[in-house]
Amino acid sequence: MDKFLFIYLTVLFQVIFASMGNSCFAGNDSLWINQRANLVHQLSENGISDQRVLDAMNIVPRHEFVPSHWNQFSYEDRPLPIGNQQTISQPFIVAYMCQEAHLKPTDKVLEIGTGSGYHAAVVSLLCSEVKSIEIIEELGMRAKHKLEMLRYENIEVKIGDGYEGWPDEAPFDVILLTAAPGKIPSPLIDQLKVGGRMIAPVGNRNQNLILYEKTEQGVISETLIPVRFVPMTGKALENE
Repeated sequence: MDKFLFIYLTVLFQVIFASMGNSCFAGNDSLWINQRANLVHQLSENGISDQRVLDAMNIVPRHEFVPSHWNQFSYEDRPLPIGNQQTISQPFIVAYMCQEAHLKPTDKVLEIGTGSGYHAAVVSLLCSEVKSIEIIEELGMRAKHKLEMLRYENIEVKIGDGYEGWPDEAPFDVILLTAAPGKIPSPLIDQLKVGGRMIAPVGNRNQNLILYEKTEQGVISETLIPVRFVPMTGKALENE
């Protein structure tokens, strides 16, 4: 598709949703529309081909999840600091993880590492419900309030150590980790449905994004791309 036609359709799409008021489609002020459209076009040129994922990236107002002093960089394709030595993920990585997880509208998703809430917001538009765990209380409460303000009603945030997962809500169709353990916590494998997918950055200094699929015979894995995520803390550090 011609770049300018793509941007025009993107702007039209967002203006329509902006009329829906203060909801999960909020944040479509004219100041940000072109920047978000350009970012999505860049993602499509860099290998994100799942249209549902591109639409979700088009809708979620990343600038709402970025600290105000970093706001001007909201739609650049790079991670940004959000405090507490944590970052909001690079948009390409968010889109790539969603694409490789093959999220379906009926999926129940567990996210380990809520962070800013941005990743959960994108995922929530692609599945039925998201359960998200954040170990840093300040970040988790801030994300919870932001997601509630923007009316992401299918996301539940809990403060806790993601190593243990969320047993009361298991099993999950998809599990996504946004922090890197040295090795995958066994409770997360246990909480994944047979036929389910997990995507996680794994490693210490050298990390790779790995796709795990749970079958009747066990778990198979596929290394996707090299990445650099913040380390998973808590019990994950004790069990490396």
